[in-house]
Amino acid sequence: MNRLTVIMVMLAGGMFVSNAQAIQPGKTVTWETPMGKVVFDGKNHMDAGVKCLECHSKIFKMKKGSTVMKMADITAGKYCGKCHNGTRAFSVKDPDNCNICHSKK
Repeated sequence: MNRLTVIMVMLAGGMFVSNAQAIQPGKTVTWETPMGKVVFDGKNHMDAGVKCLECHSKIFKMKKGSTVMKMADITAGKYCGKCHNGTRAFSVKDPDNCNICHSKK
């Protein structure tokens, strides 16, 4: 194998490992909302087969605090509502589903 091939294989392997570690077990993102705290656990989405790049940076920017979500936007199909539409995942429009994300604890 020549030197360039070895370098390319190493770079490709490094990209795969960094992508696989994008969701760190035990890490969450929390928002305080008027309807209660929302805790996003990336592992739940990973377990459902959702890849990081499906949302980042197409729907959400990768900078903390860069996205300000309003429930009206979400129910209109933006942000979480892009997938949580009753087809791909549970619907954010169904009031029976509110407590899946929002916790009054």
